[in-house]
Amino acid sequence: MVDMLQLMEYLMGRVESHDMEVVLVQAWLIWNQRNRVVHGALNRSGFGAVIRNEKGEVMAAMAAKGLEVSCSEEAEFLACRKAIEFAIDAGFSELVIEGDNSSVMKVVSAMQEDYSLLGNVIGDIHHLVRNLQWVRIECTRRGGNRVAHELAQFAKNISQDLFWMEDVPPIVRVALLQDANFSD
Repeated sequence: MVDMLQLMEYLMGRVESHDMEVVLVQAWLIWNQRNRVVHGALNRSGFGAVIRNEKGEVMAAMAAKGLEVSCSEEAEFLACRKAIEFAIDAGFSELVIEGDNSSVMKVVSAMQEDYSLLGNVIGDIHHLVRNLQWVRIECTRRGGNRVAHELAQFAKNISQDLFWMEDVPPIVRVALLQDANFSD
């Protein structure tokens, strides 16, 4: 088996300088893609959501692995859409949707057509919201949204989406108490 150094020495003696640049760029692209597959994408998102009743009791929770994202706003919009889909699938039609990114929550609550790069995701959210019986959209500080944040971080390292009914995983129980104390 030929190692990389031997391959480079061989090519340098037989390939012109410009072509060698192309070979090196292609080798880097292959190596970079290999690292993304083996080690996971650095910007991979995870989504977490918790559904509570009016007493603050947990009705359902979700941790879902997301795709690679380019910015935090993209992750927030994708998480919002995933959380609403989860709530609808779990049978809920009256929701208070909370997020800790004020600009994202403002766009979601505006219910206006959006022509940005994320307009299709925002349109999906608006479509889902229009089909709910009742909805209120609020911005909360990160301190009051710890369970969802912890579930999202946890979701980055799971192989399949996880769901809990009337429970949360042990890793977020402390955050659940902190969220409850934050809102009191």
